Amino acid sequence: MKRVFITGIFMLSILSLTSCRETVEEKTVVKEVEVEKEEPEVEEKEEKGLLERTGEKVDEKVNKEIDEEIDKIDDN
Repeated sequence: MKRVFITGIFMLSILSLTSCRETVEEKTVVKEVEVEKEEPEVEEKEEKGLLERTGEKVDEKVNKEIDEEIDKIDDN
């Protein structure tokens, strides 16, 4: 009976000591900083798409045909 009584008191004292402890809350602070990077100036190469290149070739051919027709008219 003594063992049960001592064990009970021991358990109650452990529970009472642990429940009274203060819990420490840690707060994390996040700071945002803006960083400006200087990018080296790179000449942007103007790349043309497939349709643009094809359109330019067609324009050249049409302009040649128009020039030939104008020359024929001027010769007469």
